[in-house]
Amino acid sequence: MQDLAQRGEVYLLNSLNPFRLEGQKTIGLEILEEFRDDYGRFPDRIVLPVGNAGNTSALYKAFRELVQSGALDPAEVPMLTGVQAEGAAPMVEAVENGWDDTKRWEEVETRATAIRIGNPVNAPKALPGIRETGGTAVAVSDDAITEAQRDLAREGIGVEPASAASVAGLRKLRDRGVVDADEDVVCLTTGHLLKDPDAAFEAGGKPEPVPNDTAAVLDHIGAN
Repeated sequence: MQDLAQRGEVYLLNSLNPFRLEGQKTIGLEILEEFRDDYGRFPDRIVLPVGNAGNTSALYKAFRELVQSGALDPAEVPMLTGVQAEGAAPMVEAVENGWDDTKRWEEVETRATAIRIGNPVNAPKALPGIRETGGTAVAVSDDAITEAQRDLAREGIGVEPASAASVAGLRKLRDRGVVDADEDVVCLTTGHLLKDPDAAFEAGGKPEPVPNDTAAVLDHIGAN
C-alpha cells in the first residue's frame, strides 16, 4: 500500500498518514472543551484503546501544543492511559519494560479486530505521551472486553469490541488501585457497534428475525 501511494495510484488513509493524526487531535481538543464547559475543569485521565497508537500520539501532540500556546497549564494535562488486548499488547510490553519503541509481535489474536496489531506504527510518538503525562498501559482479556461491551450496550451505547477495551482497562486499573476513586476519567470509544457486527452477534447472540410488517416490529420491541 505504501508503494502504491508513493506512485500516486492510491491515497493512504491509515495511521501512517500524518494528516490523519492532525485530524485526530480534535478528539483531545473536544474532550477538554466539553469537560471544561460541563464541569469547570479538565479530566485527570483519558483511557483509550491502542492499536496503531494514532489517537494516543495525536492527543499528546494536541496537549503539547496547547501548553506551548499558554492555553493549558502543564499540570492540567490529562494522563494518557492506553489499553490493549492481551493477545496483542506490544505497547503494554514496551511501557512495562521502559522501551522507546515496541518489539513486533508476529502473532496477535483478539476479538477486538481494530486493535489486533502487533507492530504499532505510532509507538515512538505515543510512548513518550504515556510516560510524560504520568499515564500507563494495561492489557485486558477478550472476556473483559466482551463484558464491557455488553454493559455499555445496556446503557444504550453500542460500540465495537476495541472501543469497549477502554472501559475494561479502566476497571482493571481501578481493581489494581492504579486509578483512584476520585479521579475524573474519560473513556474514549472509537468505533460504532456496526463497525464489527459479527463480534456483536457473538457477544449478544444472533439477531431475531421479525416479519416485514410495522405492527410486528412494534410488537417485537414492546411498543404495542
